[in-house]
Amino acid sequence: MTTGTIDNKVKSVISNIRNLPTPPIVFNQIQKVINDPKASATAVAAILAEDPAMSVKVLKLTNSAFYGLAREVDSVKQAVVIVGMEAIKNLVLSASVLDMFKGRDVNPDFQDRYWRHSLATGFCCRILAKNFKARGFVDADAAFSAGLLHDVGKMIICCFLPDEYKKYIELRDNNQSDQDYLVEQQTLDFTHAEIGGFLALQWKLPEKLGTAITYHHNPAESGSNDPLVYIVHIANYLSKKTFYDNDEQYLIGSLDDGVLDFMQIDDEKLEQMCEELREEYLKAETFMQMAGLT
Repeated sequence: MTTGTIDNKVKSVISNIRNLPTPPIVFNQIQKVINDPKASATAVAAILAEDPAMSVKVLKLTNSAFYGLAREVDSVKQAVVIVGMEAIKNLVLSASVLDMFKGRDVNPDFQDRYWRHSLATGFCCRILAKNFKARGFVDADAAFSAGLLHDVGKMIICCFLPDEYKKYIELRDNNQSDQDYLVEQQTLDFTHAEIGGFLALQWKLPEKLGTAITYHHNPAESGSNDPLVYIVHIANYLSKKTFYDNDEQYLIGSLDDGVLDFMQIDDEKLEQMCEELREEYLKAETFMQMAGLT
């Protein structure tokens, strides 16, 4: 199947979904303002002030263990100044996505597992972005968002494509060797990665983010040397390796050939990342609350 055919298939699937969630207006407004080189913290704070519920969430996350600030931040403007505009944009995106699927009629076990893995991957992306810069700088907050969103296509399939999801589950139950995306390809003729990448396009998210979501299982096929797609690939693998039980080992998969060499990471550093991820994940409580899991 050609890439164009896959795109058309995915486009058709997405366009037939009614009530597809979208990021709030405040995210799009902030994204526009941040792209203006003359943008100020005051302008971003003014946009957030139009959405009091989002302002509260941004303050909660800014004051959470995620940032570990020395003192409490009590205004949105102060939050923008301290953590930066790019961080605020990514916090708004993260809070929006956590909110989008909350309360939907989804299997609670699936939802719990989905968010725990997505958050673990986000935290791992953040760690990798901070520690490995041989291939260029990646903003740690943007990396977190990419990790949080990497499997968003799974949530779309589960919430909005019940017939396809049922077909996938039936084959999944009989296939204990392949990773999820390979089972999806066999069953549905598209994958959660493709759905997620197309959704990122629909939502007008940064192109790098869409590429990282689309190719998080096969970064070399992206045709990009941007380290973000490789970071998400490694983080997805590491979060499974760190937290999956013994009976789930078949779901972990493996890293693509050449990924560690490309990122200049050795096996010893990889093991260290698992330990650091366990520690960082303890900071996930505020995000869990937003997803309705605690």
